[in-house]
Amino acid sequence: MKALRILFLLLGLALLTAIVVKTDLTAVAAHMEHLQWGLLAVLGVYMAAFLADTLSWQYLIRPFRRSWTWFYALWKVRMVGAAVNRVTPFVGLAGEPVKAVLMKRFLGLDYREGVASLVVAKTANLIALVVFLCGGLALTIAYGYLSPAYELAAAIGLAVLIVGIAAVFAVQRLKVTSAVWEWLSRRRFGRRMAEVLHHIQDLDNRLVESYAGDHGKFTLALALTFINWVLGAVELYLILWFFGHPVSMAEAWCIEAVVELVRAGAFFIPAGIGVQEGAMVLIITPITGQPSLGLAVALVRRLREIIWIVWGFLIAWRYSIPIEHTPAK
Repeated sequence: MKALRILFLLLGLALLTAIVVKTDLTAVAAHMEHLQWGLLAVLGVYMAAFLADTLSWQYLIRPFRRSWTWFYALWKVRMVGAAVNRVTPFVGLAGEPVKAVLMKRFLGLDYREGVASLVVAKTANLIALVVFLCGGLALTIAYGYLSPAYELAAAIGLAVLIVGIAAVFAVQRLKVTSAVWEWLSRRRFGRRMAEVLHHIQDLDNRLVESYAGDHGKFTLALALTFINWVLGAVELYLILWFFGHPVSMAEAWCIEAVVELVRAGAFFIPAGIGVQEGAMVLIITPITGQPSLGLAVALVRRLREIIWIVWGFLIAWRYSIPIEHTPAK
């Protein structure tokens, strides 16, 4: 497994090197000079996206706690988890166990409720992403920014993503895990599985309750996660505006949708190194006619990510020291 991670990292670095070699770095530097204090606006939009995502998660934790103290605590947990997710491959899941541990240790939330909230929050996030990608890909095809081959690849990738997310949602909603585990526990080789069957059934019940118990809160959580993705397009709009090459919000949506779709397909590459840069150049070039602009935008995104990763790990370091916390009771 470690060898694969190294291999994927090297693959990403090779792709990044190829992009850098073929791009006019002087033009990239010229674009970056125009950003200046605009970086603060970019960070502000990204912070707003984080806050929307955190609030969405808060609505999915039972019982719902209408507390700013609770919200702030969840935001810190979210920051730590995001930092871990950013530096590890595999669909950004490595930070989820970290979140569960922090919620248990500092918020007094039991693992079953913590895990259930994380699973539902991730599912809501992916459903909102699919809606966002469908709109962005439709606009991209309508404007003709991608070649027919790329359009077909994007459509197939999106279809696979939709099927996968629909399957995950169905497994949770129909308690498929409990049914399969119960069936296995009845077999001779699965008697030991019966010992943990009630834990799985309890988790499944909590998941179903999250979806069916309060449709209003789940719908609101979906809306907030969709806003999170839309703010990604707003961020791109601002970056290009500060660079002196403004685009429309529809075009910014196209760019963000293509980049996120490519990142989702290359989930195995840590931090999407090389992938994000390549996607930016791929979609921004036909829109602006300047490949260097795509790499410059990608570099701003990388700078923002580095700031957030450092911030997240600083919070993690703070968590290693005993701190006051708000009990979940």
